[in-house]
Amino acid sequence: MLNQTATVAAAAGFSTAAEAPERRAAPVASVASVASRRDPRLDFYRGIAMFIILVAHIPSNRWANWIPARFGFSDAAEIFVFCSGMASAIAFGGCFARQGWLMGTARVVFRVWQVYWAHICLFFFVAASMAALDLTGAFDKSYVSSLNLQHFFDDPAPQMVGLFTLSYVPNYFDILPMYLVVLAMMPVVMALARVSPWLVAVACVAVWLVANLGRLPLPAEPWSDRQWFFNPFGWQLLFFTGFAFMRGWLPAPPVSKTLIWICAAFVILSAPFGSFKALTWLGAANADLASAIRETWPLTGELRNKTEQGLLRYLHFLSLAYLGWVAAGQGGQRLTHAAAHGGTAARFLLRIITKVGQQSLAVFVFSMALAQLLGAVLDVVGRNNLTVSAVNLAGFAMITAVAYTAGWFKSQPWRSRRA
Repeated sequence: MLNQTATVAAAAGFSTAAEAPERRAAPVASVASVASRRDPRLDFYRGIAMFIILVAHIPSNRWANWIPARFGFSDAAEIFVFCSGMASAIAFGGCFARQGWLMGTARVVFRVWQVYWAHICLFFFVAASMAALDLTGAFDKSYVSSLNLQHFFDDPAPQMVGLFTLSYVPNYFDILPMYLVVLAMMPVVMALARVSPWLVAVACVAVWLVANLGRLPLPAEPWSDRQWFFNPFGWQLLFFTGFAFMRGWLPAPPVSKTLIWICAAFVILSAPFGSFKALTWLGAANADLASAIRETWPLTGELRNKTEQGLLRYLHFLSLAYLGWVAAGQGGQRLTHAAAHGGTAARFLLRIITKVGQQSLAVFVFSMALAQLLGAVLDVVGRNNLTVSAVNLAGFAMITAVAYTAGWFKSQPWRSRRA
């Protein structure tokens, strides 16, 4: 089982550190230096995920009918988590190697602290925004109820405690808590890696299996038995798969026509089973086929489970990742070439997507806050092709502006620079 999992995982192969055979035998310090450089594929694909996530969270958004989640088992959440694992290997893995386990752990704790407060601030901003919309009395719906936040406003004291202790995690606000718990697991993973990367693989697969057996649920609501929509003990496998590639613990797979065809066939053939609704959009003639496929869903229910990152979701994403890795070229050379020598439009789009990917946390938090407000705008102006396109494109422009603004602040331009 372990060998099969590692072999399939290697098909994702984004790792810069893993692409050179001579690097795989390098000591930890050498791997740290290799993983210290940003991979252009990391920022590009994570940027794409940010745009998809915005589209997916705008209520009743027609564009959401064409996101990857409608054509397969995995979606943009997998891209975000996998690429976050890669980015964490760059941002934190090198710190563990250079400055030791304690200092690396301190670095992770600080990041967890940042993500925690990003989650809290996001909740209060969105909750206040929805309450403000309801107080206007201008809408024939309750925005607070649309996000299932009425319990918070009806009885705020226990929900406030639950919010800060992460025992109250509304569905719309569930990915950042998962992310910070997975980040908190990193010191344990790095400690195991000192013994052997294979020990990391065994531990991650074991935790994932236990989570998929339903043994590690986390409560999401004090008044019900609902659990976190994103179980971090299931999703950690995907996160640390990306982490392992970037650290060089897993080798990159070969560029093989056989692997390409296998991955492409799996992605294409699994599409109707990943989202049978797509067939109904192609015409009434496909409605019966969609209904027939829907009947097979119970047979694959646990395998495509999103809460614990079911096996079919994991394999589907790895297949997509391999195809994306091949398309980008070794070291992302096709992306690099297009950014330097492509047409004006191509260079412009690549620059924007990459910048958004570089500032993914700021963009993600902003887009989650923005999406609900854009939905309210559509409630006012109506949902036709023109208004939906205008609102989505406006959202794209705003998250791009946030990415550039965040990058500007991180550059600390107020600091004096000496010649």
